[in-house]
Amino acid sequence: MKISVKKLQPLTGYVLVEPTEKETQTASGIILPTNETEKPQYGTILALGEAECNCGKDCQCGKDCACKTSDLKVGDQVVYKKWGGNDVKIDDVEYQFLKYEDILAKIAK
Repeated sequence: MKISVKKLQPLTGYVLVEPTEKETQTASGIILPTNETEKPQYGTILALGEAECNCGKDCQCGKDCACKTSDLKVGDQVVYKKWGGNDVKIDDVEYQFLKYEDILAKIAK
């Protein structure tokens, strides 16, 4: 069975991110080998699971709830934890499944 990224739907509490390609050339023009560079810590959201509710109630994230909600949406560029997430390789592209709490910031447009 062939998996398509478009068909992946993250479960509750998870986000699917396509990491941004890391620069392979320094500002002075030195070409860096691809195996010597660290993974990028930012990318674009491709899909979102529902926000996770930990209050233990049948909750709709109302005013008495301590659940975390997020204003993230598909297409947002985000910065995430260096060691967060799980890699998934599809068609020679490596994607990241991250928990909502692994997302550190949304990059303003």
